[in-house]
Amino acid sequence: MDDFPRPRPGILDIVPYVGGESKAAGAARTIRLASNESALGPSPRAVEAYRAMAPELHRYPDGSSIELRRAIAKRHGLNADRIACGTGSDELISLLARAYAGPGDEVIYSRHGFLMYPIAAKSAGATAVAVPEVDLTADVDGILAQVTRKTKLVYLANPNNPTGTYLAREAVKRLHAGLPKTTLLVVDAAYAEFVTRNDYEPGIELVERAENVVMLRTFSKIYALAALRIGWAYGSGGVVDVLNRVRGVFNVNLPAQAAAVAALADVAAVDRAREHNDVWRPWLERELGALELHVTPAVANFVLVRFPAKPKDADAAFGFLQSRGIVTRKMGAYGLPEHLRISIGLEDEMRAVVAALADFQRTP
Repeated sequence: MDDFPRPRPGILDIVPYVGGESKAAGAARTIRLASNESALGPSPRAVEAYRAMAPELHRYPDGSSIELRRAIAKRHGLNADRIACGTGSDELISLLARAYAGPGDEVIYSRHGFLMYPIAAKSAGATAVAVPEVDLTADVDGILAQVTRKTKLVYLANPNNPTGTYLAREAVKRLHAGLPKTTLLVVDAAYAEFVTRNDYEPGIELVERAENVVMLRTFSKIYALAALRIGWAYGSGGVVDVLNRVRGVFNVNLPAQAAAVAALADVAAVDRAREHNDVWRPWLERELGALELHVTPAVANFVLVRFPAKPKDADAAFGFLQSRGIVTRKMGAYGLPEHLRISIGLEDEMRAVVAALADFQRTP
């Protein structure tokens, strides 16, 4: 007989999530383009608010994040009572799976969607169902074809990480219309603030008129507060009530709440970050295209680049970039081993990555 604790069946089948690397060995300076962190950094107001909380570190935070929820509601024109805050949207993804799915249930996500979706499903004991994409974009018809009476959640990253593609408003509405009312559609709009397309909608419209939709957002991307781990959900009163029942009592820490409130008030900082991305993502796409590398058309703050077969494959490109102190993200875990994902950085960082890849393309 075993003489040590065993986890629930299926837990050891989970492949742990591994984040992007943050260091390039031997490099005097590391250019970090692996984790889609905002190029311009956080709002100075957010930094100031964070520092101002130092004398209060012995105090518990507001367990309901009331001030933060009110600030989010004011910024987006929402009902604060229908907002729940979490330790990053990662926590909310996991809480939703734990609350709505379990053994015998199924959770659907697109094949190249965020890795936390299958991890959350398996952690809850449910079966994760990966649906193939079309042109690296979530396939509405394919998803609906996989829906059964066992389907409890459908996770949709929109825009999608790591492909950078998105579904238009009408496509998301069609997806929702095809789901049973007992299936929860989770629209993960982590990169919504970067999108400037007229046909895009982050999920608020659906939440306002349906009980079985929840939208997730984060302060890790355009607000550049990734280190503080702050996310939020907007859903029906029933869904938010469930999240508040299963989340940690003091899940969002005090300095994080203060920094997020200040970041929301600094609209100019968000505009600068979006404008920077609107310049340098298209620039990077054009420059990489000129190097005869295929770039998936994107709407977020990163690009997905496909490399040809050996010796000029993605692994070789990754190693070459690392030798120049540039860290990008391998995509094998997402089923895209021939690709690298490159975050949009500062101007000098973008020029450095293009120069390095130009040298890589010229090497024998």
